[in-house]
Amino acid sequence: MMRFFESMVNTNNETISEHEALVGREQKMPIPERHLVLGNPISPPFPEGLVQAIFGMGCFWGAERIFWELEGVWTTAVGYAGGYTPNPTYEETCSGRTGHMEAVLVAFDPMKISYENILKHFWEGHDPTQGMRQGNDYGTQYRSAGYWTSDEQRIALESSRDAYQASLAANGYGEITTELREAPEFYYGEPYHQQYLHWNPNGYCGIDGTGVSCPTGLVVSE
Repeated sequence: MMRFFESMVNTNNETISEHEALVGREQKMPIPERHLVLGNPISPPFPEGLVQAIFGMGCFWGAERIFWELEGVWTTAVGYAGGYTPNPTYEETCSGRTGHMEAVLVAFDPMKISYENILKHFWEGHDPTQGMRQGNDYGTQYRSAGYWTSDEQRIALESSRDAYQASLAANGYGEITTELREAPEFYYGEPYHQQYLHWNPNGYCGIDGTGVSCPTGLVVSE
């Protein structure tokens, strides 16, 4: 199945500047009340003790499914992050004129699954060496990204990147191009994108890992 609005997808390899970005809007995207698989709300406020993380792995349909299948993940949602346009639409993001990439929000219980385990599935779930693409999906909206929501997450992200880089290099892969920075605002995607591969299990999924295992237990403190 081809992705919606495929002809509108941006295939440029350069992100735009803030003054070039679309204006956007103040109105937030309407979202479903609950996760179709997990049954929990997909937007805050979340129960006390849950931890949030945001990732970009290419097509957000397949990326979201990777996380909702993990024991200890409380909810997931897809949307847009990393750019400039407030409350963008899917079509706007695909045009490359928002600066955003397709993102996944993950809320998890750290007593049931560690952030390190979450990171292992992030790195292994896609190819982080491909720059502004993922598989057959080209454009800045498909770039790899890991956004931290705490200093502890920053340390873990940077350490896991370095450890995985060594493993990738040993297996013939190039440099990791993943964008790592403090989490920007996450804008929820349209309702029909949420848990898309649950209600359309034969739908398109353009992400694929390298087959290289990400080391665990190597996170160091400063």
